[in-house]
Amino acid sequence: MALRCAILDDYQSVALKLADWTPIRDRVDVTVFDKPFANASEAVCALQDFEIVCAMRERTPFPGDVLSALPKLKLLLTSGMRNASFDLATAKARDVTVCGTGTVGNPTAGLAIGLMLELTRRIGFENARMKAGESWQVTVGQDVEGKRLGIIGLGKLGTRVATIAKALGMQVQAWSTNLTQATCDAAGVAYATKEELFATSDIITLHTVLSERSRGLVSRDDLARMKPTSYLINTSRGPLVDEAALLALLQQRGIAGAALDTFAQEPLPVDHPLRKLDNVLLTPHLGYVTEENYSRYYQDMVENIAAWLKGAPVRVMS
Repeated sequence: MALRCAILDDYQSVALKLADWTPIRDRVDVTVFDKPFANASEAVCALQDFEIVCAMRERTPFPGDVLSALPKLKLLLTSGMRNASFDLATAKARDVTVCGTGTVGNPTAGLAIGLMLELTRRIGFENARMKAGESWQVTVGQDVEGKRLGIIGLGKLGTRVATIAKALGMQVQAWSTNLTQATCDAAGVAYATKEELFATSDIITLHTVLSERSRGLVSRDDLARMKPTSYLINTSRGPLVDEAALLALLQQRGIAGAALDTFAQEPLPVDHPLRKLDNVLLTPHLGYVTEENYSRYYQDMVENIAAWLKGAPVRVMS
């Protein structure tokens, strides 16, 4: 009898197109879910009869209570090799194998730069106006050359953003909890304290991992230090920032604006006040959403399932 496999949160209905699932089709029945579950109870109800679940990042969380409510689950897959919404200890205790996938390139870096250019040059805004037949040219943009970019987190993504920003003629400084002067020197950027970065940057962009230690990393006090002319970009994770404090700051026009790709609650509720602000640029968590990345995710998931069926799982996280 074939095992049942659920592919979750395939919003664009591309999972079965971007990878070849035929190597496991004779042993596995695949069901695609293209809409997010409303809550954990709905997820548990829908997934009761599945032995294998393929998750897309943290879109559907698997905390301990959800894992404990899925007695048939034997293999849980995530795109990427890190997933903060998975309770790995509970998975291990329940003998659920958890595996990840590879990734391709640095698509989030490109998105961060794109958001920065939209904030400063209003490209999409003017495009929409032209398509709507409105009057010719109403915005005056800002040149990023000479602007000071503050990067929180100088890992792989942060370093890639720094490289692009320097090519655009920006001054770049960085900070993170464990960042050293030597790391900054190697990346060719200035080291700043947290206070200096928030007080002096024209644009601040986040590129750090969400953990219990980094949750709320950008506090109300940090945001209050920003210049009235500055912008904040978050393509990492929503809970890194005190969202209530940021919302209040934007409503009071305490900073020039923000570009947000990630949120404390996803999908962002349709009545969320962030959707109503004209100084906020919103995108629906597009950082890792590229054809190249998705192809790698789903191809690796097929390989993971095939290897697990042979009793020799690969890319094991737990």
